[in-house]
Amino acid sequence: MSTDGRMPPRVRIAPSPTGDPHVGTAYIALFNYAFARRHGGKFVLRIEDTDQQRYTEGSEHAILESLRWLGLSWDEGPDVGGEHGPYRQSERLELYREHVAPLVASGKAYRCFCTRERLDALRKEQMAAKARLGYDGHCRSLDPQQAEARVQAGEAYVVRLHVPEGKTVVTDRLRGDVEFANEQIDDQVLVKSDGFPTYHLANVVDDHCMGITHVIRGEEWLSSTPKHVLLYEAFGWEQPQWIHLGLLRNADKSKLSKRKNPVSIIHYRSLGYLPATFLNFLATLGFSMGDDRERFSLQEMIDAFEWSKVSVGGPVFDPVKLDAFNADDIRALPLPELQAQIAEHVLGSDRIAALLALSHERIERLDDFIPYVSFFFGGVVDYSTVLPKLKIKRTLAEAAKILATFVDEIERDPQGRAFTPQSLEAFSRAFCERHEWKARDLFTLLRVGAAGRTAAPPLFDTLALVGKDRFRMRIRDFIGVLKTQPKPAKG
Repeated sequence: MSTDGRMPPRVRIAPSPTGDPHVGTAYIALFNYAFARRHGGKFVLRIEDTDQQRYTEGSEHAILESLRWLGLSWDEGPDVGGEHGPYRQSERLELYREHVAPLVASGKAYRCFCTRERLDALRKEQMAAKARLGYDGHCRSLDPQQAEARVQAGEAYVVRLHVPEGKTVVTDRLRGDVEFANEQIDDQVLVKSDGFPTYHLANVVDDHCMGITHVIRGEEWLSSTPKHVLLYEAFGWEQPQWIHLGLLRNADKSKLSKRKNPVSIIHYRSLGYLPATFLNFLATLGFSMGDDRERFSLQEMIDAFEWSKVSVGGPVFDPVKLDAFNADDIRALPLPELQAQIAEHVLGSDRIAALLALSHERIERLDDFIPYVSFFFGGVVDYSTVLPKLKIKRTLAEAAKILATFVDEIERDPQGRAFTPQSLEAFSRAFCERHEWKARDLFTLLRVGAAGRTAAPPLFDTLALVGKDRFRMRIRDFIGVLKTQPKPAKG
């Protein structure tokens, strides 16, 4: 596999279906796409779904639809096929088993039978001693025949990479040589006890077997790259070129996170950002045309693309700048096109059907429809008129605290993450029992926080249609309002 630029590149985007598609996925996809198109290469979409515990139903479809909305079409993928498929890791499990067996046979990997209890105790000891956290190689020297006998006896095990002594150098196209001491690299797990590969093994095997020439991803993966380099060396394979882009950040330079800002591509689509504008905005975060221009098309970016024009500094995701871009582009639209865009956005068939289902028994005139469903649109809600009507048997401070806990826990719960009416109700009722809150009080807070009203369509249908990011953003705003109120609410 040549990576010296003499053959058309093969690049990939490999998201995990564990929730709504992240704007960081769009950012990395954009640079992969532009590079591939600039050099007549191939852009591959692969779904990395080996983490079954975090898998979210519907997430793969959302990923594909979001990238399509942005206009980033792929040449190979789970929906379009290709000669290197299948393109879902869960459909490639036998391939990983075939590749890990020779590593174990050669001693470059080994079976580890350490129990969770031993590993937990080891971690506590290391923390108490303020030592480096990581596996201690306890099973590294097991006799292979003895290990095989334990396997045949049905004992649970994982497969770990035997990290050699010395150092590992990652040559990054944007950052130069980055050196890692091998003593700081854990004997990573390659195959979990359930037989599924870890990200590291599946990622390397897939990139090699799919002929990926350039791995273009976020800098958060740079610390994992020495593990991947060691795997390439263990297999005797040529490495791809490594390119780690800057990590998207908030204005305060912290990592872009859903705890502070909406990060779902779906959220920005639902708010009415134009896809070409959103791509242009993402491009300016890490790419310069070489002049002072910030407004350019995707094709212009492709035509001008060079790695010398890509910055690795922490790019700031500035919503104010995005709004300014979008406002300019909306104003530049001819009125007939703007009319069509607004009609599609507001009255798109799926959305209008859902809104009508929630409202058709609650409106008396056709003119009532827009006021009744208005809170489903936009991001900001005015809570000033509804706060005096808020009746719960808790203080406002307690209300703010429980809402913050709710938003925090919902992301860690598979039912909550799914964000369907059924999953939201199951999560919310279990949450009330867990935290000893009356459902009536919590549900009132959720309704007011999401809709700015004490009366609205059925709560969980409302939350699902408002959407996860818009809900999270409004609840954060509502918490801020609650914290500024001088008096507690009394039921």
